[in-house]
Amino acid sequence: MTLEPYRVPPGVAARLADWTTDENGGLSKEAGQDQTAALLPVLAEWQERLYAESKQALLIVLQARDAGGKDGTVKHVFGALNPNGVRVTSFKVPTPEEQAHDFLWRVHAQVPRRGMVGIFNRSHYEDVLVPMVEGDLDPGAIARRLDHIRAFENLLGDHGVRVLKLYLHVSPEEQKARLQARLDDPSKHWKFNPADLQARAAWDSYTRAFDTILSTSTEAAPWYVIPADRKWFRNLLVTQLVLATLQEMNPSFPALPFDPNGVTIE
Repeated sequence: MTLEPYRVPPGVAARLADWTTDENGGLSKEAGQDQTAALLPVLAEWQERLYAESKQALLIVLQARDAGGKDGTVKHVFGALNPNGVRVTSFKVPTPEEQAHDFLWRVHAQVPRRGMVGIFNRSHYEDVLVPMVEGDLDPGAIARRLDHIRAFENLLGDHGVRVLKLYLHVSPEEQKARLQARLDDPSKHWKFNPADLQARAAWDSYTRAFDTILSTSTEAAPWYVIPADRKWFRNLLVTQLVLATLQEMNPSFPALPFDPNGVTIE
């Protein structure tokens, strides 16, 4: 399956309306799940090469609406990796200490070190999305923040951190079903936040905000729009994308400082 249709071309005025939310890639659910199951061990092998080499890092940015599938993606895709080489960071409302610094201060501190896969469950883009919707920053300030983000991601790329940005694209109907499921299942009540309904009511405003942040897609730090109504297809696409990215990075096992054939273990 080619991944190019899901990539946001650099330098274009992207529109979420140009991507579907319920694609299946021409596969049945069973076939898609089988493909994912076959790819995950391969993904783990490439992650081990990255960890052993310790010269590069991979930062994966996950953005989505509420109930868009960020936690499920972390569990079902990245759960197959060696936890020693993975770090997941979730960005909440900035603390007073974080607010006393520039908006990227707290983010830079969580960038994965060489050898690691870092996953941002929400990210520095929240500091553009929320102010845009709530009107806390004027258009000029938003444009400057986007410029700072591009420069920040270029800086990471210059220092061996590959950036892969994934927007999990769900429909309002699917989001409604998932939010309702959280209310219907007592074991999922903890996942329901009444504030999610406020964001849902501002659906169109968030759509415009997401359209804006997708403009930060570059060759070095591309955005991909992942159809996410079907969880199994979402998992397959994310697995393929991360695997393709690691293979392009091409980490290698380090040369040994000794000859293993000359070692005898008594």
